[in-house]
Amino acid sequence: MKILVCISNVPDTTTKVSFTENNSKFNTQGVQFIINPYDELALTKALEITEKVGGTVTAINVGLAETEPSIRKALAIGANDAVRINAEPADAYFVAEQIANYAGSLGFDLILTGRESIDYNGGMVSGILASLLNLPSVNVITSIEVDGNTAIMERDIDGGKEKLSCNFPFVASAQKELTEPRIPNMRGIMAARTKPLQVIEAQSSAIGSSTQSFELPAPKGACKMIDASNAGDLIRILNEEAKVI
Repeated sequence: MKILVCISNVPDTTTKVSFTENNSKFNTQGVQFIINPYDELALTKALEITEKVGGTVTAINVGLAETEPSIRKALAIGANDAVRINAEPADAYFVAEQIANYAGSLGFDLILTGRESIDYNGGMVSGILASLLNLPSVNVITSIEVDGNTAIMERDIDGGKEKLSCNFPFVASAQKELTEPRIPNMRGIMAARTKPLQVIEAQSSAIGSSTQSFELPAPKGACKMIDASNAGDLIRILNEEAKVI
């Protein structure tokens, strides 16, 4: 089994968000970056699959040199090798296209991504990648088992769960119930230093979208306390001031 896992480099969930360049660019100054949590689940599941049926796991990232600590962590968790496509991840289509250019002729049986990255929450790379590679796409899977040349999967749908099967090769995205993330041990961390990390240049591609500006949510307003005996005041405030009823 030959598996490719797409990982993105995202700000830690505790990051205090701010913007630069007239609110058109995320401010990375002092920000701790991590592997996207959904991608980490995809990586762990890929390792679990190869431990059962044999095979290799390759981690791939579209990003500049500063993403390499996250890639090395993927190697420490257990990936056999890794690839960094040397480019700023401009938008979802650009990222998917660069990965497709790399993976197209290499015969991967399974390509796994996270359901979305926790920075922009687009959730588009998996579907676009499958389309570019002309492969089936199965979104937000919560379980996967390999049965010969077929994968048996489950995913949540409105009102229940869906069980489906798909022949390899295909692309799938990981939902949070898929597995539990692995913590790299010292042996894995040491081994990651010598595992192959290939850096390739991006192929020229038009950028399909751009960001005009970012805006932070409005700060929380002051809390107004209403005595329990003044229910009428509460109704008036909700109607006239808050305008929610």
